[in-house]
Amino acid sequence: MDYFQIILVTLEATIRLSVPLIFAALAGLYSERSGVFDIGLEGKMLAAAFAGGAAAAVYGSAFIGLAAAILISVALAMVHAFASITQRGNQIVSGVAINFIALGSTVILGQAWFQQGGRTPQLGEGSRFEAIRLPLTDTLEDVPVIGPIYENLISEHFLLTYLAFALVPFTWWVLYRTRFGLRLRAVGENPGAVDTAGISVTQMRYLGVLCCGILCGFAGAYLSMAVAAGFVKGMTAGKGFIALAALIFAKWKPVNVMLACLLFGFLDALAILLQGQELPVVGEVPVQFMQALPYVLTVILLAGFIGKAIPPKAGGQPYVKER
Repeated sequence: MDYFQIILVTLEATIRLSVPLIFAALAGLYSERSGVFDIGLEGKMLAAAFAGGAAAAVYGSAFIGLAAAILISVALAMVHAFASITQRGNQIVSGVAINFIALGSTVILGQAWFQQGGRTPQLGEGSRFEAIRLPLTDTLEDVPVIGPIYENLISEHFLLTYLAFALVPFTWWVLYRTRFGLRLRAVGENPGAVDTAGISVTQMRYLGVLCCGILCGFAGAYLSMAVAAGFVKGMTAGKGFIALAALIFAKWKPVNVMLACLLFGFLDALAILLQGQELPVVGEVPVQFMQALPYVLTVILLAGFIGKAIPPKAGGQPYVKER
């Protein structure tokens, strides 16, 4: 394999691995911009992956699976919203509880329903998302450099991949060019002023958490019905926490979120590429070290390279209306 092919394979893997991070990080962006801190991204992704894989296996439709993934993720998001907004509970505790609930219930329900050790049945054609071959792929196939780049990096991706990247400019437009986005950001910065203006802080925060649930549903569906052909227990493997780290690294800005997720996806792809390879001086690197590399580098990047990341001022704080 020549260097050009290695670069193409690495970049293609980077795109593939960054998609669930983009969905989850944008999900956290909507929630945290409204002032609701959400550490439960991992749990909602995992529950959505299971619901999507299970529904797709039973009904034989990827879109039914996607709807089920979004539904269960939104349901968990509303539980978090009720605990954090209506009941003014601790947002960290609520998010951690959702993570534990999803981690345990997916395995228990998977074993009870399918008797496959917590897995869902293998998804066949029609019950999962297939890669889309864009126009001109065959025409450009034999063109040096341009053909392979178009085929591997632009074409031959899943519908949800294109949706994830399209959501980045859409989210920027929503947050900075619409009345809803202005109100959402204002609620996260100064809920008292928003309330004085006659806008419901509770309603805006519920809408922010709702958007978070929908996007986590897409992230989970991508894992179980696109890159994989079914649900496997614990398949999120900490991606929700990496997405949260990417959100902080990006300082809660949509375009920076995409770039941060691509960076973390690249680190993951690089770890996969280097597994079992002989490196100068150090020799063959242990597989366990390469598997831990993305998480170690995540901590290093957050600790030393982002400077001071200032979250929304009202983030994590329940709002109590003044009388």
